[in-house]
Amino acid sequence: MPSRLRPTTSVAAEAILVGDPGRALMLAQELLEQPKMCNHARGLWGYSGRTPEGRELTVQSTGMGGPSAALVLADLAKLGVQRAIRVGTCVALDPGLRPGEQLLVTEAHAWGGPDGGSGEAMHPDSGLSARLQTTLAQAARPGTVASLDTLPGDDTKPPVEGGDAADMQTAALFSRGRSLGIALAAVLVVVESTDGEKLGDEGLELAAKRAGQAATRALSA
Repeated sequence: MPSRLRPTTSVAAEAILVGDPGRALMLAQELLEQPKMCNHARGLWGYSGRTPEGRELTVQSTGMGGPSAALVLADLAKLGVQRAIRVGTCVALDPGLRPGEQLLVTEAHAWGGPDGGSGEAMHPDSGLSARLQTTLAQAARPGTVASLDTLPGDDTKPPVEGGDAADMQTAALFSRGRSLGIALAAVLVVVESTDGEKLGDEGLELAAKRAGQAATRALSA
């Protein structure tokens, strides 16, 4: 029995993972026909339903940070999830990345944790990531991500070695997915550039919907 999630309806074998519970609701309404809430325990909102093509899909929030995401993924594995795509956000480390752009994660480095992290490279499932790249087409550029406990631009600025962008979950999900036997891939929306320009709420919603639609097509391919 899962330790954190308390599903009230079935969970699909394929899932889209987002950090923010509000974004989980938004994507469930965008991607599913008559979505049903399958979890509200601990504020980790999750929804299950069918896509317009008739495939079962779950959209599940993972909370904030790598530890929360890894715990949620372990529960999803117990509930039968086999493949998942993270649709998340990131802040740019590469000055060439602008707010609203999408980044297909080809490699994630873990720089979080109490000891600062080892920086070990974590990789997505090659087959699922390739399908996601196909469905994203020219809408996303491949790139590497540094997964941190605190993002650049917060009160403290942790040291970052390499990476096109920084987020808080992708490395943990790739690592945990590998140990659980879940195929994982990720696409991230850039919400802040290196010069401080930020993506507005409307722009983020539109970009997240596009990324979610591409993720859904990749999972169904």
